[in-house]
Amino acid sequence: MVAIFKDELHDQLGTWPLGYIPYGGADFGEIEAIAESVGDGDDSAFCEAWVAAADRLMSDGERAAEAGHLRSARESFLRAACFYGKSFHPLFGRPVDPRVVEGSRKQISAFNRGLALGDEPVAPHRIPFETASLLAYVIPAQGHANEVRPLVIFTNGYDAAITDLFFASAVAASQRGYHALIFDGPGQGTTLIEHAMTLRPDWESVIKVVVDFAQTLPNVDPQKIALCGWSLGGYLAPRAASGEHRLAACVADPALPSVADGFRAYAMKLGASREEAACLAEMPEPLMTRLEHIIATDRKLQWSVVKRGYWVNGALTLRDYFASVERFTMDGRVEEIRCPSLFTLAEDDALAAGTQRFFDELRCAKTLVRFSRDQGAGEHCEMRNRSLVNRRVLDWLDEVLR
Repeated sequence: MVAIFKDELHDQLGTWPLGYIPYGGADFGEIEAIAESVGDGDDSAFCEAWVAAADRLMSDGERAAEAGHLRSARESFLRAACFYGKSFHPLFGRPVDPRVVEGSRKQISAFNRGLALGDEPVAPHRIPFETASLLAYVIPAQGHANEVRPLVIFTNGYDAAITDLFFASAVAASQRGYHALIFDGPGQGTTLIEHAMTLRPDWESVIKVVVDFAQTLPNVDPQKIALCGWSLGGYLAPRAASGEHRLAACVADPALPSVADGFRAYAMKLGASREEAACLAEMPEPLMTRLEHIIATDRKLQWSVVKRGYWVNGALTLRDYFASVERFTMDGRVEEIRCPSLFTLAEDDALAAGTQRFFDELRCAKTLVRFSRDQGAGEHCEMRNRSLVNRRVLDWLDEVLR
């Protein structure tokens, strides 16, 4: 796979919008130009390049709106929202960088302006949840906004923003005739940034209030509500389905039976016994020190574990973090998934290592869809051929919810 950004972490984060090209989130030339602007620069340069591109799109949108070209204005504002959302990802961590807060707020402001200009204007909702509320949007089925139709709830993973859900999944679902609901759950997007609410393993408690809300919508068939999760959402969605039985279908892209298993396997490669790795938070101090050193000297691991992981999970140390990820497991809950379920398995996705085992343990109606590198879809969440996974998933939903 050819890199676009010079820095490996920047390439990981900055090429995510390639998957949004079919749905209006970006074009290849824009991403390439941003990468050229970043060059050999650091995370600040990455942030500045995406913000500058987003600012230009906002100006384009303003000019189009003043001239009465509302469709062009809408497209520019929505694309700007995507770009603002990309700008602050390398800056994750505690204390929260002001540029993360500013970028998130600009993202939501641009998103709201774009959605308000649609043929069926969309406004944000707030779903009450414990001490805060969850930002949510209901994207209507194109051409069928007021008809009672099935609804697909899309749930995010570790670090994606609500606009990522829109471009990666909701637009395709809307084009296919589904209403789509996207939201920021605990540990995600605005719920983390604005309310400091961290991630939690019992996603059934989150989806319960989202389904409660969905069933109040006049254009939603309450018997045909599906849940789709991508990336870490591939754990969250099945976990929710194991406890929220009003769901008519569940999709996990890819399906994750445990968040801790990947860390467990890595610890064993470094010399931990199976018994020692069985409880990550209680591993011997020399091994923990070695892991801390490896993470500290690896830029991508430093970002994913210390900057992102500690913040999202509410951890202060590696032991804290390991203790928190141990709780994200489907042990004892797989048989509680009763609705038809589709799992994806991409050929080169390291996070899909446990998908086949998870699939084999299911006792509900089930489908496994594989994606390969020769389809351009072998990587995590099939991001360089996102339209392919959307076709497969929506075809399956058409059959299950018919």
